[in-house]
Amino acid sequence: MTSHLHPDSFRPGQIVRKSFGLKEAIQESLKQDYASPIIQKIVEADYLYSEKGLTFHLARSFGFCYGVDRAVDLAYETRKKFPDRRIFLTAQIIHNPRVNKNLQEMGIDFLEDYSQVTSKDVVVLPAFGATASQIETLKGIGCVLVDTICGSVLNVWKRVESYAMERFTAVIHGKYYHEETQATSSRVFEYPGGRYLVVLDLNETDYVCRYIREGVEKQDFLDRFAKQVSPGFDPDQDLKRIGVANQTTMLMSESIEIARRLEQALADRYGSENLATHFRNFDTICSATEDRQNAMIDLVKNRHLDLMLVIGGFNSSNTNHLAKIASSKIPRTYHIEDKDFLISPDEIRHKPVGKFDVVTSKDWLPSGELSIGITSGASTPNQVMGDVIERVLLFR
Repeated sequence: MTSHLHPDSFRPGQIVRKSFGLKEAIQESLKQDYASPIIQKIVEADYLYSEKGLTFHLARSFGFCYGVDRAVDLAYETRKKFPDRRIFLTAQIIHNPRVNKNLQEMGIDFLEDYSQVTSKDVVVLPAFGATASQIETLKGIGCVLVDTICGSVLNVWKRVESYAMERFTAVIHGKYYHEETQATSSRVFEYPGGRYLVVLDLNETDYVCRYIREGVEKQDFLDRFAKQVSPGFDPDQDLKRIGVANQTTMLMSESIEIARRLEQALADRYGSENLATHFRNFDTICSATEDRQNAMIDLVKNRHLDLMLVIGGFNSSNTNHLAKIASSKIPRTYHIEDKDFLISPDEIRHKPVGKFDVVTSKDWLPSGELSIGITSGASTPNQVMGDVIERVLLFR
């Protein structure tokens, strides 16, 4: 615990990873900002709730995960611990609009220019992490760093660093533009000659596998993955020895299949008996992501649902994957951020699966008795879910 330390007692560049001992002091604020009586009521009623001809089926794993809980708690504690200091976030602490808005209203601002930071400031590293160079820059400035990085993300970092140490290229299943994947890929540079390649999906993986087996035009490879490889990447050399990792919020089944296909490609090229010198793979799938995806699969498979509401930030990777799972079984699947996207009983604004733009659809809430599935991404507060349910009930 560090609660006994005066705010001015922290060393320049000190990284704080544990609670400041102020959890009791922030509990009322957290409850007011994120708790939902109706969600608690539904959980206690075996994840089922009926009213006004509507039956809500709540997924058995949803909302804030342990890592998000910890990140939000520590951010609130930081504001309490340093009431008179400027506090910055290197990026969104998690991908949820309400949470980030609450933090901004508390005076925790996004860091847009590192030159504005001084040794008197406090900088919060978000749950997704930050790149190695960003962290080193901030340590050099001498500000206090509050580390809310998720433990599951740190496990992936350790794995990627071990690949780099053994001279294996880290092949990361993720989105190259996502903060977590950028932070993860930066870890290869902890060792000389570290290399990485980011693949988004099975289509990109199949292209890489074809290169491993047959070789294709090198420039075509480099053009295709220009933003997804480490500087100086040479596919002829750097695809001979690979280790698989993943952004923790990706689709679990896809991460497993990507690893399987890459392993098979290397076995075909070098022989199964030589795989140990060409392939590494360790389970780096986040347990919370896995739990929520499995709960979604169970819900759409075992319940007759007329429609599905998936609630969470549009830039939330894990929420997007929940919507993808649901839409494969429930045609009326709507990914929304909060209650304001429910315009009326006839109109809903939502982000279709696989799309970037928000659209407006009609006739989303038919008359008569309905069974409605409900879940939310790991960054979504229960209060946001509760607001959505109450808005739907108001329409009836």
